[in-house]
Amino acid sequence: MMAILDSAMIMPRTCAAADQVLLLDTVGSTNTYAADLVREGVLFGTHGASSANGVNAGKSAWSEHEIVAIAANEQTAGRGRLDHTWTSVPGESFIVSLVVSVPVSIMRDLSVSGWLQMIAGCEVRDAIVGAVRDCGGGFDENIGGISLKWPNDIFVDGRKLGGVLAEMVPITGCGDRVAIVIGVGLNLAIAQERLPIDMATSLQLIAHNLPDAAVMRDAIAARWVQGLRSRLVDFEEDPHREAVRARETMIPICWTLGKSCEAHFVDGTTLRGKAVALNDDASLTIEDQEGVLRWVSTADVGVLSK
Repeated sequence: MMAILDSAMIMPRTCAAADQVLLLDTVGSTNTYAADLVREGVLFGTHGASSANGVNAGKSAWSEHEIVAIAANEQTAGRGRLDHTWTSVPGESFIVSLVVSVPVSIMRDLSVSGWLQMIAGCEVRDAIVGAVRDCGGGFDENIGGISLKWPNDIFVDGRKLGGVLAEMVPITGCGDRVAIVIGVGLNLAIAQERLPIDMATSLQLIAHNLPDAAVMRDAIAARWVQGLRSRLVDFEEDPHREAVRARETMIPICWTLGKSCEAHFVDGTTLRGKAVALNDDASLTIEDQEGVLRWVSTADVGVLSK
């Protein structure tokens, strides 16, 4: 049976940074759990309410810039982008979903809305680097740095450290704002022989002098909340300015750009070519094998070579 743990004791830094923190011992998916709480009106609802999940919002109003963090020690039915699976066992992974809200007008503007997930990824990247430093650790000298594979994977020297999944959820009784559930899964303390795929890596394999996974989870989550809160405030103030800023930030750390890649679409088709540009609307331009430029906005894009 799922239990709600003492987040103030186990994740004190995150509790100081977020407006609310729920820490679960085990859950199917933190994103699904968070989305259900929003749909039930428990989170971001018009009134405090308890739910079948056993959570009570505990207040009658919510701030437009409120951030709720939902973390779990174990995830048994996690979902990646395009319904890929992502599971974990206790003590090895970072499993955190943040629930935020943005104006509906921003989500309807396709020229800017695609940047929200990538901004979240950029902030996770910065949070990892900052948390390693905060905890007295350091990255190994042979590590080339943390990059982002378009649109949502966190990579280190061509190996996957984790991923980001953002989902939009309507807010009960609210017509002008919508909730965004942003889930992040990171391999924190998984031995090389137990990594889920050959091209995966773990934070303990690329950094040294790190504390245990629970302390790292708290440090990374706290920094992520702080960074994302600031970026979302800026994004809401001027979405087009922040889209330009996001593109400028993303281009130098985008692992996909300039490499041969293969895009897999939900209809089962594939596209092979070279990633040649990150566009203003966050889409990717791939030059196919005939030299034709193709714009890709939704696909699983794998890098074929460095």
